[in-house]
Amino acid sequence: MADVATAGRGAATRRGRGAARHPGRLGRAWIPYAYLAPALLLYGLFLLVPLVRAGQFSFFEWDGLGASAFVGFDNYLAVVQDERLRDAFGHALVLVFFYAVLPLAIGLVLAALLTRAKVRGIGFFRTIIFLPQVIAMVVVAVTWRQIYAPDGPLNGLLRLLGLDALTTAWLGDYTWTLPAVGLIGTWVSTGLVTVLLIAGMTRVPGELYEAVRLDGAGPVREFFAITLPAIRGEITVALTLTIVAALKTFDLVYVTTGGGPGTSTTVPSYEVYRRAFELGQVGEAAAIGIVLTILVFGITAVVNRIGDRS
Repeated sequence: MADVATAGRGAATRRGRGAARHPGRLGRAWIPYAYLAPALLLYGLFLLVPLVRAGQFSFFEWDGLGASAFVGFDNYLAVVQDERLRDAFGHALVLVFFYAVLPLAIGLVLAALLTRAKVRGIGFFRTIIFLPQVIAMVVVAVTWRQIYAPDGPLNGLLRLLGLDALTTAWLGDYTWTLPAVGLIGTWVSTGLVTVLLIAGMTRVPGELYEAVRLDGAGPVREFFAITLPAIRGEITVALTLTIVAALKTFDLVYVTTGGGPGTSTTVPSYEVYRRAFELGQVGEAAAIGIVLTILVFGITAVVNRIGDRS
């Protein structure tokens, strides 16, 4: 026991001498936090504070101007009980397929073909396919609204091919409006997903492909055995970005359909706008926004969790 005590006193003495030799070390420990402070301050002011305020508003019935009345969880119950709101969240989940799942499938095929074939001018192709990401969504929506018009290019092409029976008012048909809006999201998201996947595939060591080829593997087996596991990080990032984009879609729906015809394309973000600024139901709008935030966080957390386990 005496030896243990002596050793402890010796270690404490050495730590004291070290602190004496470096008196500024402890004083400099705050410097990294000083560099982080401006970013954390902006993050708190422009994200956390509005989120907390929205959570506060969600417990009140308020028109945005006059007095408010505390209603507890009534606004959240309305999200569950209101058929229009339930449909809005259902439409958002449908858009996840068009914004995330379909672009991922197309992007995997395009990226695999382009990296395997060693296409010339692939940098130019990346730029072209990425262009929808740098165009304002309002511009995209106006352009596609003209394409989908009854006398627009899409119906004109179908008539030219003798497929007059397939022509329709794409943004005015209860059956086809939501898929038509979703396909715009597919067009926008495919470029981003493809570029991310190409970047991941180009860093896979060529020796791995040579090894499986010596074992007699073909292109399909190469893809599933080597390529797909190697780019799981890029797949996770692509799904996270596109799922968030799908769930928070507003400008595309607002410009193309305004939530119609009827309620066939209404989505949660559009309902937040409609109830807050058109109907004066700020409390319900805040509750919808909070529920949407939780849904986005939950789905992206699951996607990242599955990606990490893979």
